[in-house]
Order: sequence, then C-alpha cells, then structure tokens
Amino acid sequence: MLLTSYEFLGFLAVLLVLYYLVPRGFQWKLLLAASYLFYFVAGPLFPLYILVTTATTYLVSCRIEGIGRRQSVYLKENKGSLSKEEKKAYKQKNKTAQWRWMLACLLFNLGILAVVKYGNFAISNINGLVQALGGRGEFGLLGIIVPMGISFYTFQSMGYLIDVYRGVVPAERNFFRLALFVSFFPQLIQGPISRFGDLSQTLFSEHPFEGKTLCLGLQRVLWGYFKKLVVADRVVTGITTITRGGISEYEGAYVFVGMMFYALQLYADFTGGIDITIGVAQAMGIRVAENFNRPFFSKSIKEYWNRWHMTMGSWFTDYIFYPISVCKPMLKFSKFARAHFGEAVGKRMPVYLSSFAVWSATGIWHGASWNFIVWGLANWVVIMISQELEPLYARFHGRFSVQGKWGFKLFQVLRTILLMSSLRIFDCYRDVGTAFRMFGTLFTRWNWQILWDGSLLELGLSGLDYGILAAGLLMMVLVSLVQRTGSVREKIAARPYPVRFLLWYGLFLLVLLMGAYGVGYDASQFIYNQF
Repeated sequence: MLLTSYEFLGFLAVLLVLYYLVPRGFQWKLLLAASYLFYFVAGPLFPLYILVTTATTYLVSCRIEGIGRRQSVYLKENKGSLSKEEKKAYKQKNKTAQWRWMLACLLFNLGILAVVKYGNFAISNINGLVQALGGRGEFGLLGIIVPMGISFYTFQSMGYLIDVYRGVVPAERNFFRLALFVSFFPQLIQGPISRFGDLSQTLFSEHPFEGKTLCLGLQRVLWGYFKKLVVADRVVTGITTITRGGISEYEGAYVFVGMMFYALQLYADFTGGIDITIGVAQAMGIRVAENFNRPFFSKSIKEYWNRWHMTMGSWFTDYIFYPISVCKPMLKFSKFARAHFGEAVGKRMPVYLSSFAVWSATGIWHGASWNFIVWGLANWVVIMISQELEPLYARFHGRFSVQGKWGFKLFQVLRTILLMSSLRIFDCYRDVGTAFRMFGTLFTRWNWQILWDGSLLELGLSGLDYGILAAGLLMMVLVSLVQRTGSVREKIAARPYPVRFLLWYGLFLLVLLMGAYGVGYDASQFIYNQF
C-alpha cells in the first residue's frame, strides 16, 4: 500500500474519519492498529520484523532505566555509609552494565538489518573474491525479502535506545506506545527519522477535530502529490532512456542531461514523499520533524547536507560522528598523531576519521551496492578537500569583495547543484565503472548541440512534457523562495476564500490532469523505498 495508490487514499480517508470519531483517548491506539495493518498489507511477515525490534528495544530500555533507578535508591539509602571511592566504583559497575545491555540490543537489531539488507551483497562479494583466487565453489544467496522501511524504523528505535542510555529521554513503560513510535505508518516508507522526545509530544496526545489543521495537512499532501506525480514521475522517462538504454548512444552532453534530470527527479520524489508524510501526520494533529530546508539554495556541499534529509544527517552526527570523535581510542590516536606528525595533522585526525565513518555508513545505508559506497566516500573526499581549502577561500575573499553579492551567491548555488548532481552519477548508473566512464565522456564526447537540435525530444518526453516540467520546476522554486518568510499554506489561508479555492482546486486539477501515469515505470514507487 504505497502512498500514491488508490488503496492508500481509501485507507487514509477511512482512518481520518475514524480518528476523529473515536474517543480521543483511543486515537493513538487506532493509529497503532492502522500502522500494523499498513505494514501487514505490504508483506504478511513484515510485522514480525518490526515487532522483534520493538520488543527488544522495549525490554532493554526498561532494563537500562531500571539499573539507573536502583542505583539512585541504593545511593540514597546508603548515603552515609559509602565512601567516595565505593560510590564511584558502584556507579561505574552500573554504567558498564547499562552499556553492555545497550550494545547487545544494538548488535542484535543492527545485525538483523545487516543480514536482511546486506547479506546477499556480502555473499556476492565473497563469491567474487573466491573466483578471483581460483576457487570454484560459491555460497548460495539468502532468499530473504527486505522488509519495507527497515533502515528507517531500525535507526529510529536504536536512536531512542541510545537516548535512554544517555538519559536524554525516560524509557517508555507502555509497550504499545513505543510500538506506535517505531511503526507510525506515514514514516515507514521513507522517514523522517524521528526522535522520541520530539514525536511523542503530539503522537500520544488527544486531538480534537480542527478544520484548519485538517485542511493544512491535506494541502501539504496535495503539494507532495504534485511534486511526485507531475514532476518526478514525468522526468523519470528521460532518465531511464539515457541510463538504462544503449549506454554508448547516450554519452557526452546526454550524461549532463541525465544528471540534471535525476537531480530534479530525486528532489521532487523525495521531498514530495516527505510532504505527504508530514501532511498526513498534520491532518491528525501530529508534528513530524521537517526533513528538508531548501537544499538547492545551498552555497556549499556542507550546507547542502545540513539542509537535505536533515533527520538522517543529525542521526549520523549524534550517534556516530560525535561518539567516535571523542572516544578514548580516538583521543589517544590524536595525541599520537600530534606527537609524530605535527599539531596540524593531529587535531584533524578525529574529524577526518569520524567523517569517514559517517560517510561510509551513509553510503552503505542508501543501498547494498558498491556504487552507494563510492558515492558516500566521494562526498567525504569533497567535503574534506573543501575544509582544507578554507584558508585559501578566506584569502580570496579578503582580496576580492564578492562575499554576499547576489552574483557570487548565484555562482555558489549553481556550483553546489552541479557538484551534487555530478556525485549522484553513481546513483544514476549503479555500476561504478560505468559511472566513471560515462562521466569521462562529458569531456571527450563533444555533442552539446543536442540541447537545441531536437535530440532531447527522442528521450520519450514530448514538447508538452518539457513544458510541464519547466512549469513544475518554476512552481517549486517560487514556493521555496516564498517559504523563506514563512509557511506558504498559512499565507494562502489568509487570502479570501475565492482565491484559496482557485489555488488549491487548480493544484488538484494539475495533479489529476498532468500527473504522469504512463506505462513503463511504477508511478507509485518512491526512490527512497529501496533505502
């Protein structure tokens, strides 16, 4: 039951009616039942996976908090009889026990993710290595179907577990409330990756019916469908022709066109899906974290990643980057590097190695394939080079007064778009060797005349399609520009009723009449379903 299917629209309509009819104290219980039904329809065995993750997370988080509670009681009861050293030893013993419980749960659940999602990838590489060394036998692949959204709900539940261990949030003692947090259906397909402390503030609350809240949520859903069906699912035809057809036929400038097409598709597809997710939640009075902040207005790749898929970025920063950069082995290594390689190198080591871990994990998280791993490491290389060149940038800006001027800012934005689109070439072609070879043809195959000689009309897109894509792109840019000063929906809501009606009914007609429902691709599949 994907978010653009008729089944989902029917499911959502029935749920919204029931949600505001049942007693308010039962609203979150209805959402739990709906979430498991949603997941069961996706795959009858899928609920078992998410239930195992939820149960182990619940038991271990309660165990961790229980150790802390008993410690507080024990120290209070024996306040006058314990020495300072005894108190310290007792606390350290309990901290070690909590850490071991947390580590066991992390390894178990991340192990499930690793086996289910990356098992066949590992086996394939082992078989390839064995054959390269002259072996003849090979291991059979696992016949496991990857559960929908397993990366998202695993990371969300493990983030909650770590927060309980750190004392950021208390352990949720109601198993069913935790089960809803892990399985909340709008987030299952492609996030965002919510934090318990944020989502729980409205997820379990009682929500009376408010027409404005419902309308604002459904308006955002409609905007998400526009991005997905009118823009993303239209441009995908051209991408498929360039990257999946006769590769040698579409070299040079075609590669550039494919990169730009894919950048447009990915943005419209992913942000469209997130708009649907956040809109569905808002229609029920639930606040879900924003996941994008106009990323293609970024002036550097670092800023881009602070604006793109923000919940994933903050997850990797909080639970991988910082723990690695300040752990004892890293601090010892940094000290060693300062002593042997100089202060400048030594102080950079924690940042470089922690960033390497983050971007390796980011690449692997996106998919069990070498192209994603190389893509992640390529991002790491570009960001590290950019950081090393910061003194040069400072000298340039000290000599030339261009910082802050609109022309230079436009250059920075276009540079970032081009750079990010170039890195995404590993996603376009899915084979590392092919990606490098096709990117090289940008400089060896000079056929830029295709941009104006009519060749682009042979990619499966008509002149009308290009016109619709141009209009859709313009609409998304204008909405992003208006959003800089506040919510577009709130601004529209302040307009007279006829204006509001014409705008939203017009958008509905655009989705209905201009949506790409053609044959040759699944118009209901979101790109991030695979992650």
